[in-house]
Amino acid sequence: MTRESILMQYQSECLEALKSVANIRKPFEKVFMDAMKLFMAIPGRINFLQMGRYGKFSEQTYRNHFVNESFGEYKRGLEIMGIGVIDVDNRECMTLGSVQSPDTKTLDNIDKSLVDWYAGYLVSRREQIHRISNIVVADAFFSKSTFITPMCDNGFHIISRFRNDAVLFYPTAEKPTGRRGRPPKYDGAIDFSRLDTSRCTEHEVDKGKLYGLKAWSKALKRMVSLAVWYPDEDRTDKWQLYFSTDQNQSTLDVLEYYRTRFQLEFCFRDSKQYAGITNCQSTDFRKLAFHFNASLTAINIAKAACKRMGIPYSISSCKSMIHNAYMLERFICVFGIKPDTTLIDKIFKELILFTARAA
Repeated sequence: MTRESILMQYQSECLEALKSVANIRKPFEKVFMDAMKLFMAIPGRINFLQMGRYGKFSEQTYRNHFVNESFGEYKRGLEIMGIGVIDVDNRECMTLGSVQSPDTKTLDNIDKSLVDWYAGYLVSRREQIHRISNIVVADAFFSKSTFITPMCDNGFHIISRFRNDAVLFYPTAEKPTGRRGRPPKYDGAIDFSRLDTSRCTEHEVDKGKLYGLKAWSKALKRMVSLAVWYPDEDRTDKWQLYFSTDQNQSTLDVLEYYRTRFQLEFCFRDSKQYAGITNCQSTDFRKLAFHFNASLTAINIAKAACKRMGIPYSISSCKSMIHNAYMLERFICVFGIKPDTTLIDKIFKELILFTARAA
C-alpha cells in the first residue's frame, strides 16, 4: 500500500461520480468533496459540529451547503425509503438514493396512502431506473394492487412476497373448446397445506422444498409466477410465498432475487454504524435529505474504492484506514512542515493499518 492510497482512491471515486452531475458550482464542489471525505474520516458521531472540527471549513459553511435544491422539496418524515441496485450473482448492493417518507397529514392532504406515494415516486423516476433494470424487488409491505398495478403499467416487473393467507388459484387445466365465451382463467383455490404437486415444478434448494407454478392472484387481479417454499418436509403449516409479475420468470430466480433484496439493509446498517446517517443536527428537510444521501453515498464510494484497489471490503477496516490517512494528512497540512516523503512512505503502511481490522 503506497502513501495515502486508500484515501486518494476514495477521493478519486467521489470526484469521478461528481463529474457526471451537471451544473455543479465550484464552491459547492469543494465543500461536498470535503464533506464526503469527512463522512468516512470522522470517528463516532458525524454532524455539523464534528465536521467543523475535522474539516477545512466552518460548521456554518457545511450547514449552508447541505441545503441543496437538487434533492427536491420533500416533506419531513420519521422514515426514509431507500432505493438500491443489487448484483444478484455477487450479492452486492449500491444505494441509488433515499427519500423521506411524508407524514400522515401530508398524505391526507393529497388523498394518498403511503403505498400510493411510494409507487408515485418510483414512477416519477422510471426513466433513470429503467436504464439499470425493469425489475423492482420489494418486501411484503408492497404486495398490494395499489403499488403493483401502477408499477406494471409503467413497464416494471415486481418481485415480492405474499402473506401466508393470500388467496391464490391454480390456472385452468381446461383446453379451448371452440365455443363462444371466454374460457375460465383459473380452477380452485390453492390449499398450501395440501399443495397439488402434480401442477407444480419441484426445484432443488439447500433447505426445505421449493415448488414453482403460475397462479392467479385475487388481490392483484393478475397471473404471477409463484415460488412456494416449505422449510420442512411435511408441508403442513409453514410456507412462504414469493412471486413475480413476470409470468415467465423462473422459480429459482424469484426466490434468489427476493432473498438478495436484504443486501440493501446492510447498506443502511453500515451507514448507521459508520457513516452517521442518524446524526444530522437539523430539522430542515432539505438538510436531512442531503445528509441521508451523503451518508449512503460515502458507503458506496468506500465499496468502489476497495474494489478498484483489490481490497476485500470491510467498512470497519476501510473507515479506520481512511481516518488514519486523513489525520496524517491534516497534521502535515496544519503544521506546515515539509515531510521527508521517503521516510514517510516506509512507515505509512504501518500507520494507516493501525487499528484496522481484517476483512
